[in-house]
Amino acid sequence: MIYILYNPLANNSRGQIDAEQWAKRLTTKPTFKSVIGLNFKDFFKKVKASDEVILCGGDGTLNRFANDTYGMKFNCKLSYAKCGSGNDFYRDVADQEVDGRIDLKPYLKHLPLIKVNGIKRRFLNGIGYGIDGDTCLAGDEIRAKDPNAVINYTKIAVGLLLGKFKTKTAEVEVDGVKSTFKHVWLSSTMNGKYYGGGMMAAPKQDRLNAKHECDLVTLSSIGRVHTLLRFPKFSGGKHDKKRFLTHLRGKHIKVTFSSPCALQIDGDVIKDVTTYEVISE
Repeated sequence: MIYILYNPLANNSRGQIDAEQWAKRLTTKPTFKSVIGLNFKDFFKKVKASDEVILCGGDGTLNRFANDTYGMKFNCKLSYAKCGSGNDFYRDVADQEVDGRIDLKPYLKHLPLIKVNGIKRRFLNGIGYGIDGDTCLAGDEIRAKDPNAVINYTKIAVGLLLGKFKTKTAEVEVDGVKSTFKHVWLSSTMNGKYYGGGMMAAPKQDRLNAKHECDLVTLSSIGRVHTLLRFPKFSGGKHDKKRFLTHLRGKHIKVTFSSPCALQIDGDVIKDVTTYEVISE
């Protein structure tokens, strides 16, 4: 039997429609189940080893599934099918796709843990802190006013670059080594290469690296206009100006800003953050 787990709220509440559309490629009629309110422990107890479970959705659906099932052992085949809007996880592992789905099990192990504002959560893609977090916050505010609005995150980021966002001083600690950065635009920790709906913030990061390390990306000491001009290259993973971009890699990362701003965890926004800590297993 094939089970399709879907999030009805995914992709601007098109989650069920997208999952049903994707399932048309199957030769066996699947059983659909919404992830909202689903007890995963009880559900997987009833699933047979010969069954397949396919999770349909985007990065938000993946994040919640990963947190709700972290540490569980899956005896059946567990796959992922892209049905979201941002799809940063899919961008990173698209070359592993077979028959429209990706083996999900390897990517749910050794996920880094973030501690921020009393919250503890695992993440798959990355932590956006600084202008990237504020960009996601602005997108959420637009969607709150108009649920059907098409969010252009690049346009929002450019608007913030043009004047509203003020740079910070960041105190950074990676595996016990401390550094200070001034005029910081962002200082984000990455488990994968992409975040923010296609920004390649960490082009050399491997989410399955043997040491389970994350990549800390800090953009600093660069003027507003210069940042604006270089932003398209940064978003595309062309990190050629090393004096402005710093990549540090480690298992225990802590970042503290001189003043609060928004932070996003796989697209989920947390307001008024001054410090966050990431621990990788």
